[in-house]
Amino acid sequence: MFEIRYSAQARQFLRKANKADADRIRAKIEQYAEAPDSLKNQIKRLQGLPYYRLRVGDYRVIFNETGAIMKIEKIGKRGDVYRGV
Repeated sequence: MFEIRYSAQARQFLRKANKADADRIRAKIEQYAEAPDSLKNQIKRLQGLPYYRLRVGDYRVIFNETGAIMKIEKIGKRGDVYRGV
């Protein structure tokens, strides 16, 4: 089980996204934090970077894990989210 922390960019994205998408993204993040093995098919490690990617429909959640902390670094559409990571 992980404690979830959001970066400023991730919080801003969730505030600006429509409610249905934001709720679905939050639900997937919380599901992974509670039981990481439940979503192992939707998680990939980013090559050459200390981050992981969680797929949520057309959105991607970029995060890292440090001990019991899951830091959500960036959330965005699949085509744009990898820029600047």
